[in-house]
Amino acid sequence: MHGAPPAFEWHAGTVERRGRLRLRTLVLLRWLAAAGQTAAVLITALLLHFQIPLGACLAVIAASVALNVVLVFMLPGRHLAQDWEAAAQLAFDVVQLGVLLGLTGGIDNPFSLLLIAPATVAAATLPTKQALSVVALAMLVSSLLALLSLPLPWVHDHAMPMPWLYHTALWAAAVTGIGFTSAYAWLAAEEASRMELALTATQTVLAREQRLAALGGLAAAAAHELGTPLATIQVVAKELLRNSPADDPVADDAQLLLQQAQRCRDILRSLSQHPDTGDIVYARLGLAQLLEEVAEPYRSIGPKITTKVQGPPGEFVPDVRRLPEAIHALSSFVENGADFALDEVSLTGRFDEDSIWVEVLDDGPGFSPEILAKLGEPYVTSRPGGEDSRSHHEGMGLGFFIAKTLLERSGADVTFGNDPRGGAVIVVKWPRARVEAIDQA
Repeated sequence: MHGAPPAFEWHAGTVERRGRLRLRTLVLLRWLAAAGQTAAVLITALLLHFQIPLGACLAVIAASVALNVVLVFMLPGRHLAQDWEAAAQLAFDVVQLGVLLGLTGGIDNPFSLLLIAPATVAAATLPTKQALSVVALAMLVSSLLALLSLPLPWVHDHAMPMPWLYHTALWAAAVTGIGFTSAYAWLAAEEASRMELALTATQTVLAREQRLAALGGLAAAAAHELGTPLATIQVVAKELLRNSPADDPVADDAQLLLQQAQRCRDILRSLSQHPDTGDIVYARLGLAQLLEEVAEPYRSIGPKITTKVQGPPGEFVPDVRRLPEAIHALSSFVENGADFALDEVSLTGRFDEDSIWVEVLDDGPGFSPEILAKLGEPYVTSRPGGEDSRSHHEGMGLGFFIAKTLLERSGADVTFGNDPRGGAVIVVKWPRARVEAIDQA
């Protein structure tokens, strides 16, 4: 069964959301809550003339204000709250709001839905343990409000009794709302965190490939620039060797200098054989050369790797621009095929007037249906420990995600599937104008 190959090993561990809340954010939310609570209490008591324990309500609100004042003076605004610290503050907000609701009708108070807010913030920003604690506390407070609270305020101190069934329905709605909204926020934040980590890994891969390309160009430039002084050194060394007696120490030094200069030339020649950029000659390569460059590192893994190019009869095979991200991504697909193929991996380049595409096909078992449905998403792999892998790579299942993301950045369309004859097939297709190397006039 195929899985996404960890072509780039990103050992980041589990995805965690730590230190995501600043103290300033928590304080600002509490100021907004205190302002809203104060306005609601004053309007209810002074404008609507509902009978509520105004002094007790203002005292509960004052507790939030006092906490904010203490936090502002004790800690800097840019302080990142620790997990337990943020959970404790959100738990305080739940209890404070619960007490205020208990004084003003409990679960029958329409504002009881505001208990969802701190639970949702906790679910979206805190690790699972702390988030569950705050959510459970909000549910507990809702349940207590359904059992223990002062009557719902009404005009002229008249009671407003709610039917038992309606009262129970309000409690069920509050608890369900807290649970559903918190779960929704937690799942969304978890997916966002996983995608953020995966995209960071992708950017790291792209930066690495670009650095390698830059080093290749530097090697080519060094070979070109140092060729002339090294030739001069060799000429001078030969003259010294010719004009020095055989037993003269200068002759030995000249011979050593000649050997070392030649060694430098050989090293620079080898470095310049595969430069990636920095020269127009090396910034392009034929489609067949691209396939060979991608396939060559994996020919020793096990299965036979073949390359071929197909196009309209009589048409010249186009040159393509050397794109480090495309080479890395195609290499990931070839590596995956080599890991699972029985005998052969075929790498086929095709072109027509409008498009250039590359097909990677192996004769292995193909992608399993559950993997195929999710390929291209982060953290999808059938071999997280690298078992049964010829390359013995381990990772988080980011290989196909990184490869697909890099290819799409280059303008390609990537499709995954299974060949009817057996084996997995991956097709990467570019608009010809996006990758073809055009001769400069």
